[in-house]
Amino acid sequence: MRSYSPDLTPPWKKPGTVPEVPAEPGLVVEEPATGFCGAVIRCEAGTVTLEDRFGKHRVFPLEPRGFLLEGAVVTLVRPSPGGPAQPARTASGSIAVPGARARVARAGRIYVEGRHDAELVEKVWGDDLRIEGVVVEYLEGVDDLPAIVAEFSPGPDARLGVLVDHLVPGSKESRIAASVTSEHALVVGHPYIDVWEAVKPSSLGIPAWPRVPRGQDWKTGVCRALGWPSDNTGAVWQAILARVGSYKDLEPELLGCVERLIDHVTVP
Repeated sequence: MRSYSPDLTPPWKKPGTVPEVPAEPGLVVEEPATGFCGAVIRCEAGTVTLEDRFGKHRVFPLEPRGFLLEGAVVTLVRPSPGGPAQPARTASGSIAVPGARARVARAGRIYVEGRHDAELVEKVWGDDLRIEGVVVEYLEGVDDLPAIVAEFSPGPDARLGVLVDHLVPGSKESRIAASVTSEHALVVGHPYIDVWEAVKPSSLGIPAWPRVPRGQDWKTGVCRALGWPSDNTGAVWQAILARVGSYKDLEPELLGCVERLIDHVTVP
């Protein structure tokens, strides 16, 4: 009696083999069913954890032909013990470049609304900005933004990016931002009243940022609600900033804005 394989799929219709790739930390892959793209941060028995550029984590099963690597289908497998070490990364999540020198400053600039915004951007993206040669300057509010943009005269070789606080529909900030029409100037903003709110409450050990009644100074109201010293908000900010170690401590809305500005200013 002749025996037959239970698999009746013709050989020419069977999927071809795909390479097996160790799921080393830092490897960037895409899960095609969801479109989620991120770097491997953990690989355990049967699963792999990916982290996208905004710090969001997703866990996926290690299934055959389950991922795309640079557009090609691959099968992720657990790395062997003693594999390569995870590449060092900057606070923004970029792969660090050991020994890299700061680039000569570009003519382009990124403007932010205040000193606190500038200090936060420097702490998280400082290494990236120095390699790219991007200088961050701060404004005292956005009321004079159109005049400042006109004086800067942005152009193809001197692009301007502006980060605005509380850029929401119908706000004063949104009307001012809309008045900037230069194709070489990009104005983006986060929805928070102050950049303090862009720091995740969990990173500060608080359940949430408190709501402050309209008409009351926001920083002072926050400090009073949380029992922080309200007579020295500068010192409070330094304590907040000290709790920020990387992009993981910031809200995605701010991360996306700063990444867009860096891309805009450094575009060839």
